Amino acid sequence: MIKEYNKLVRDKIPEIIKKSGKEPLIRIAEEREYEDFLVKKLYEELDELAEARNAEEIADIFEVLQALARSLGYSWQEIEKTAEKKKTQRGGFKERIVLISVKG
Repeated sequence: MIKEYNKLVRDKIPEIIKKSGKEPLIRIAEEREYEDFLVKKLYEELDELAEARNAEEIADIFEVLQALARSLGYSWQEIEKTAEKKKTQRGGFKERIVLISVKG
């Protein structure tokens, strides 16, 4: 039986599959498609977080975001600096404000 995935997986997954007695078929993504796969993986991990709401799923999202930043040529320090700048200018989400509407 062959189960199709065609998705980005963590680096050690093929070895883990082999140790379970199965045979993975893999390929290395081209640079541009790698970014597309990372974005798809981010959506997948967000869906999993919506269900599980735990630290493991947040960590998975963090890992995907770090890989995406590297792929796009950004250091994680740049991302943190940009996030801090936005937070200073526009605020964070600490106060749990929900905008209902804007009149005028």
